[in-house]
Amino acid sequence: MNDTAITRVEERIRAAVADRRPLRIHGGCTKDFYGDVILGDALDVREVSGIVSYAPGELVLTARAGTPLGEIEDALAAHGQILAFEPPHHGEASTLGGVVASGFSGPRRPHAGAARDFVLGTRVVDGTGTSLAFGGQVIKNVAGFDVSRLMTGALGTLGVITEISLKCLPKPKVETTRVVRCDGVHAIRLMNEWGGRALPISATCFHSDALHVRLSGAAAAVTGAAAIIGGEEIDGASLWRALRDQTLDYFRPAIEGDATLWRVSVRSNAPWTAMDADVLLEWGGALRWLVCPTPLDPQLVRNWASGHGGHATLYRAKDKSAGTFQPLPAPMLALHERLKQVFDPHRILNPGRMYAAF
Repeated sequence: MNDTAITRVEERIRAAVADRRPLRIHGGCTKDFYGDVILGDALDVREVSGIVSYAPGELVLTARAGTPLGEIEDALAAHGQILAFEPPHHGEASTLGGVVASGFSGPRRPHAGAARDFVLGTRVVDGTGTSLAFGGQVIKNVAGFDVSRLMTGALGTLGVITEISLKCLPKPKVETTRVVRCDGVHAIRLMNEWGGRALPISATCFHSDALHVRLSGAAAAVTGAAAIIGGEEIDGASLWRALRDQTLDYFRPAIEGDATLWRVSVRSNAPWTAMDADVLLEWGGALRWLVCPTPLDPQLVRNWASGHGGHATLYRAKDKSAGTFQPLPAPMLALHERLKQVFDPHRILNPGRMYAAF
């Protein structure tokens, strides 16, 4: 953990501005599959690493962006705490900065909150090579934006994240997983019914006529909820870890083969779809994964998603000419472009990674 590493990032960005050479920001490269084109000279932030401070009693941890995610989780586990948004790893080299920059959240997200909900503050180097600090006790956010959370999911297009402060939560005292056998239509109905009740559900997954439900919390609450959910009890630890990291066999055709993987976010009660895809449901029905042996018409998928209150992301594909992310309405695109102009006026940080315009 050395400020010299941050100085080198600042100098590298200033040199890139002077040469008008774009930079490709990366840590462990476990998220290279995500987003559109990856352009520019590599800017490796892994040496900007280390836990800066951790106050278990305050449930707050601050670490440099290049710190391995596993190191963060080990430190928390030693004090019986977790990152409640259950971040996907996508590989052993995953870093904290990569998780925050991508905005990824795992199976616990709809029940505990998204990654950006736990980001208290960030330090970044902007596209002029200037270090900035936002959130916490540092400086007041401006222009109505919570800038720390704005950096979450921006894929490095607004700045190089160098430090992150996160809220942590205690690890649940008891967890168990139940399996209910049903079809997709019934699974959606059940998840929405359970979602309207005060049940300690912390994750759901439906695939191949099996609805898995994780219950987390106090022993009495978990036992009572298990009786309501029904089904059979299994040891689900490996299932939820594999779902989180996309190491389930379900994802293999898209990761190792030529299949396309769509990530579709919609209302939890959106109907079951008969599109030509192998469908897996998460987040109480609000997240739909589609593994497609043959490519689907992107407009068809995106129209279906927007028609049900959401959007569709072309998550993994050999051909991303249709764009990774749902096209933005003109007013929203203009806002994004203005933000890019403020934070990266020379457009050298991960250009085109989210949208061609920035």
